[in-house]
Amino acid sequence: MKYCPHCGAELVDDAVVCVKCGRSVAPPAPVRQEDDTMSTVAKVFLILGCISQGWLLLPLAWCLPITISIFNRLRDKRPVGTGLKVCALLFVSLIGGICLLCMHDDR
Repeated sequence: MKYCPHCGAELVDDAVVCVKCGRSVAPPAPVRQEDDTMSTVAKVFLILGCISQGWLLLPLAWCLPITISIFNRLRDKRPVGTGLKVCALLFVSLIGGICLLCMHDDR
């Protein structure tokens, strides 16, 4: 037997709502903590990729827009598309792109 955490009434083991007070007795859903470590690592490697390609003007024309777009999406907590992640992997930074591909995008 389990008991209601709000009123103390005795409940059936599989009860979801207390019959006495009407409140939910289900445990609250776990809150996912925001961990920005992976996005910070990705940002650092994207910046390093832009700096290392700075002496080449044509690749830099691809590098900067991709990096700025990813920064804006990460800042606004919007999902970064797989295509943009792959472009970052190919054109900007191998490690930064891998970090982006490993990030969870359920924002």
